Amino acid sequence: MRGRFFTPAMPLRTPLLLAAALALTMALSACKGQDAQQATAASAPPSANADYAPTLKHQPTAAQLTTMGRQLFFDRTLSASGQMSCATCHDPGHAFGPAGKQDVQMGGADGKLAGTRAVPSLRYLQTVPPFSEHFFDNDGNDSEDAGPTGGRTWDGRARSAHEQARLPLLARNEMANASPADVADKIMHGPNAALFKQTFGDDIFDNKDNAFRWATMALEVFQESPADFYPYTSKYDAFLRNQVKLSAQEMHGLQLFNADDKGNCASCHISQPTADGAFPQFSDFGLIALGVPRNGKLPANADKNYFDLGLCGPERTDLKDHKEYCGLFRTPSLRNVALRQTFFHNGSFHSLEDVVRFYATRDTNPERWYPKDAHGKVIKYDDLPQPYQANVNNEAPFGRKPGDRPALTEAEIRDVVAFMKTLTDGYKVEPSKQQTAQR
Repeated sequence: MRGRFFTPAMPLRTPLLLAAALALTMALSACKGQDAQQATAASAPPSANADYAPTLKHQPTAAQLTTMGRQLFFDRTLSASGQMSCATCHDPGHAFGPAGKQDVQMGGADGKLAGTRAVPSLRYLQTVPPFSEHFFDNDGNDSEDAGPTGGRTWDGRARSAHEQARLPLLARNEMANASPADVADKIMHGPNAALFKQTFGDDIFDNKDNAFRWATMALEVFQESPADFYPYTSKYDAFLRNQVKLSAQEMHGLQLFNADDKGNCASCHISQPTADGAFPQFSDFGLIALGVPRNGKLPANADKNYFDLGLCGPERTDLKDHKEYCGLFRTPSLRNVALRQTFFHNGSFHSLEDVVRFYATRDTNPERWYPKDAHGKVIKYDDLPQPYQANVNNEAPFGRKPGDRPALTEAEIRDVVAFMKTLTDGYKVEPSKQQTAQR
């Protein structure tokens, strides 16, 4: 699959902001690739169209919104329990993903309600496009329909970071606020009240719904902060900058990752820079059905009639009649994947090696992953009702038959995992290694 070009996650909608963006674009015209990508997203002010967040008497700057969003992100008083903030599930120390091995996180008014999906990372989402059923790449072949693509969350139902921020704040099994006004009240009486007024004006709480909207906008702008959310400081980024070499094992893992007859990972988790030099996000942000095994540990799955069908429901309702979408979930970025201990939308895997093994052996050795019925027959795709199982992807490394040789050996699986560990941010380039790599 080819690399993709995306529009910024924060569209500019007012003439003043558009003029600022144009000036910024001209100033950055001499920049190339990743530096330009980061600077543009970092400097763009928030989208403030009237139908979402009405114009304020006191217009905050992007820096003020970033500061405000950061404070709200770590504010536990914004939850019904008083014990849960955005950072509770999206830990900065784990690439804004979950810190532990829990399949799903606990929330709710008493902190005892289990979620239904694993917590995704919030890093490297700055170029996710709004969801579209028909996405067309700007890669020289614009006529090819890539199908359902984009959006925030596992099912793509949030069009932007501020829409995504609404969901946990109001979900009964997460931060469990009763309404937007309830959130605004908590801010008004919480530790960030003075800063909120300073940012948005002394009259901001006169309209609680508007206060809530601007709170989510501040959370969005914070999530566009490059240093926090897309620093591009992994070993692989240093490799792309010719600052360091990959080890023999890591390089072999990269080759297997890219090879369409081996891992074929790069068909969805794009590993090459784009034509204009932007570093890869390691996701095409498409939606795909993988046939992940059912997680019997999830409380929701105690009901044998309950199925999380992703794009066609039950969390998302606008596409519930599109049966061809049932079982599809958005492809996450693999950046910082080695920091995770919970994988796939239902948290059914806890080892990166097992994730790669699943891809390699789902079809050759299904008995490793799925239960058997009373007659010893493997119940394949047990988390997807029979009418929707035709939606499951069978492209390489899938598509083989029981008894066939898996696409990857155990040694090759270890090499692929070694490569994916180079995608962890925070790698420090030693001067001696940098000089060697540049020779």
